[in-house]
Amino acid sequence: MAYPPMATLTFPVRPFLRFILITTLAGLGLACVAVALLPAAKYLSYASSSVARDISLSPLDQRSYVYASDGSLLTTFQAEVDRQPVALSTIPADTITAVLAVEDAGFFAHAGVNLRSTLRAFMRDVDSGGVVQGGSTITQQVIKSEYGNEQTIGRKAREAVLARRLEKLMPKEEILERYLNTVYLGNGAYGLQAGAETYFGVGVADLDIGQSALLAGMIANPSAFDPIRHPEDAKARRSVALGRLVAVGRLTDVDQIYLGATPLPTVINQVLPTTEGYFAEKVKQQLLDDPQLGATPAEREYQVFRGGLKIYTTLEPRAQLLALTARNEVLEAVAPAGTPVGVVPIAPNPETGVPRNATAAVVSVEPGTGAVRALVGGAGFDQDKFDVATQGLRSGGSTFKIFVLMALLEHGYSPNDSVNGSGACTFKDIPGMVPNPYKVENFGNSGGGSGTITSQTLRSSNCAFVRLGQIVGIDNVVEQARRMGITTPLEGFVSTPLGTEGVHPIEMAAAVAAIAADGMYNAPYFVDRVEDPAGKVVLAHAPNPRRASSAQTARLAADVLEKNVQGGTGTKARISGQHAAGKTGTAQNAGNGWFVGFTPYMATAVWIGSPADNFEVRIGGTGITGGSYPAEIWGRYMRAWHEGLPEKDFVDAAPFTRSSRYLRVDSQFDASGGGYSTGVSRPPARPGLPTIPTDPATSPPSSTIPPDDPDTPPTSDPLPPEQIE
Repeated sequence: MAYPPMATLTFPVRPFLRFILITTLAGLGLACVAVALLPAAKYLSYASSSVARDISLSPLDQRSYVYASDGSLLTTFQAEVDRQPVALSTIPADTITAVLAVEDAGFFAHAGVNLRSTLRAFMRDVDSGGVVQGGSTITQQVIKSEYGNEQTIGRKAREAVLARRLEKLMPKEEILERYLNTVYLGNGAYGLQAGAETYFGVGVADLDIGQSALLAGMIANPSAFDPIRHPEDAKARRSVALGRLVAVGRLTDVDQIYLGATPLPTVINQVLPTTEGYFAEKVKQQLLDDPQLGATPAEREYQVFRGGLKIYTTLEPRAQLLALTARNEVLEAVAPAGTPVGVVPIAPNPETGVPRNATAAVVSVEPGTGAVRALVGGAGFDQDKFDVATQGLRSGGSTFKIFVLMALLEHGYSPNDSVNGSGACTFKDIPGMVPNPYKVENFGNSGGGSGTITSQTLRSSNCAFVRLGQIVGIDNVVEQARRMGITTPLEGFVSTPLGTEGVHPIEMAAAVAAIAADGMYNAPYFVDRVEDPAGKVVLAHAPNPRRASSAQTARLAADVLEKNVQGGTGTKARISGQHAAGKTGTAQNAGNGWFVGFTPYMATAVWIGSPADNFEVRIGGTGITGGSYPAEIWGRYMRAWHEGLPEKDFVDAAPFTRSSRYLRVDSQFDASGGGYSTGVSRPPARPGLPTIPTDPATSPPSSTIPPDDPDTPPTSDPLPPEQIE
């Protein structure tokens, strides 16, 4: 039997084979789909469980704001997430429309899941063998940002279930507000507020529709559509967003063309002050150590950097600017051209040969409160993060004579009592003294002479004040310093009146602020209060004043130290039309220079030296003294700050009722001073003062040096003050 040729067969072989192939592939596809959907089906069956019903959203990380005393913004504290949540009502309608048009046009119509978009994305995912198509609604994206971004079909099913649940628990407006505050827009910006600041230098409320379209378009891939790094891709993406706005009727075709031609941002804007400074760093560290913000370091770190705190500080911007300006102007006048601002090159370290710079620190404390109004901690936080004003332990030089003066007055001595200031002077056989004998010279090898306590303060006589320290008792000098807020170790040597022991500039400023406040000491503080995002006060400064001396003592000391500014070693600190008082200080070998002074309005300490060591500092060919650059900085700053303030005088002290006395040191302790003992013991401290704890192991035993012989006249008339110390 013959068969016809194959070409004559009428059965449709090729369509049949195609049908068989398609049917087979479809079956395989359905099988794959079934396998792929097993995790999703398993989760969907679990959707009614308590786990799904107990959905909640955690608080958003957000930056904390630090404010000055006048309410101006100083800086922000933030972690890697830069976010500032804003209310939906503050976001322009055009911005919301742009985001919805690009990301989820049916947001207000669906119940958390857009079934059509989800199915379309699902089929593409199956076709590709993985999750490549989004299809997520805004509600699902909120869930994703809360619970993670694992790209599996089962995970997306879980997101869908949780999104439906969230829609039942939260109004649409709250979900949208959450979303607009969480979307990542690149360059560390989270949320529309941070995005508007980063790319356009404005707040979200000031965005126009073209800017809104750019941000809306970036949400899908902020790295790929970054206008700074990838301007062409960003421009194309913006065109897509503008096209969506045309599609929803918000823009015309002409609008799209015009807005699509507007320039893209070319730089990252910094609209918030984030530059660290000495004051901000001090605030940060204090908050991180404060248990009121959390029981553990991790809890406190979260609150400071992510908790959205509002931190109100004591810093006065005008005082800070004037202090910094005065410091820089004085140093720039003596620094070689090209020297960085805030430093002066000085001789290398004599031991290592390492180059050195000198700088100045300035710190101001308000009398009566302790509020720190200005803090210049060194050359600049970007150059050196070591804060001399609060961390530096520097020899106080003759500024420590303030505590000798206060101890004398507190123990009943008069500013008109006289003492021998002749030098050089030698002290021997004092209990605990090293070296023995101890030789003292006046500044510049001045011979000095006898004079009142006031005149010896004005000339800053070293020999007079070492003798006065022995007369009143070094233990009492140390105790007085403690009462006035000095917390650094004080051994109580015979040399202590000369400031041989280290002190912090901020504590010296607070100490003299107590004199200006009639003897009431207030510890320096930086933070007035801290509020949480809802405005609840979570931390507040609690004033705790204590009496450091009698009011009479403080008033007498203010009078003596005011005379020192008018005609003593501190004349460069004079303020025309304002009463000012203070004391210069020069440490051994000109390693540190100081001026510590006050007015009824403000107390300020100025220090100059090398932050790295205590070796000699020579500026302009000579060693520094407290009466030179430190007093000049103090005077320039304080004159500018007091401009416009009414003249205010210190309160007058009550007059002394007894006659002046000549004070002598027992001859067994003072080889050059002569004198004799009357057997009169040192007068006790005034009653009513609180006890400041001291370490008896570091305090020398009390001596029995008599204060003076009231019938012995001075050996010579008081000498005019010398402009040295």
